[in-house]
Amino acid sequence: MGQNIYTEQGKNIRKTWFLMTVFFIMIILIGYFFAYLYQNTAILICAIIFSVGLNIASYWYSDTIVLKMHNARPANREQNFDLYTVTENMSIAAGLPMPKLYVVDDPAPNAFATGRDKDHAVVCVTTGLLPLLNRQELEGVIAHEISHIGNRDILLSTTVVVLAGFISILSHMFLRSMMWGGGRRRDGDGGIFIMVLGIIFAILAPISATLIQLAISRKREFLADADGVLLTRYPEGLASALRKISAVSAPMATANSTTSHLFIANPFGPEGKAKNFITNLFMTHPPTADRIKALLGTGEKSE
Repeated sequence: MGQNIYTEQGKNIRKTWFLMTVFFIMIILIGYFFAYLYQNTAILICAIIFSVGLNIASYWYSDTIVLKMHNARPANREQNFDLYTVTENMSIAAGLPMPKLYVVDDPAPNAFATGRDKDHAVVCVTTGLLPLLNRQELEGVIAHEISHIGNRDILLSTTVVVLAGFISILSHMFLRSMMWGGGRRRDGDGGIFIMVLGIIFAILAPISATLIQLAISRKREFLADADGVLLTRYPEGLASALRKISAVSAPMATANSTTSHLFIANPFGPEGKAKNFITNLFMTHPPTADRIKALLGTGEKSE
């Protein structure tokens, strides 16, 4: 899996705990502003309890939540024989237990990995991916996903799905409550300052969560591409697969901004050309041309 695998595992474990702490603080702060708005300290206490529960749930059940969000079903060995044998081979090459396999009934080609560790990992592909790729290309895609498991990207990325989504919901609730004049606001400069601060935080919190989510996704894709090639010893396979996947313009029916960073390619369809810094900042994946260039050392360039 490459000489940096253990370093990356350690980094991702630390990042997971760091992000859980950051989101925990964000939820408590939003709970504090709710408590101030309604002058009810019980809201803050509930926010703290719920934050702890959410962190626990995101660790144990985030993979189940993601699979249900995309209506994934367990793969059948007889019907998906190539998928099974390729995954077995790549798992052996990586020295990892074979993950559970799931399929999403969707014509758009894509794949993702999820789970909390190598012993509770899942690789999921769409039905549109399997007939599109030949065996070498499928090996490249599965090796990429197996690399996410080996690098422990899956817990970090899947946890962010749950926590970032909940931060967005809380912020939306707070802003709507303010819009409709909810709560008994305190008078005076101090009260106004706290309420303004709460509104600013409620706006910035989901944006910050999204930027963290996207930054993690872009970096890990390049690493998983490189580690996947170390398993297959055939960079052309993954490069060809990425080229074919990006050529399909149709988005996934279950495409969701909360989980888009999990997939090997943007589930909303080809990203097109990044035109400026802002566009790049909010992309869930590196440009496909840049990934292919990194794999092959030549060829397509993003503009």
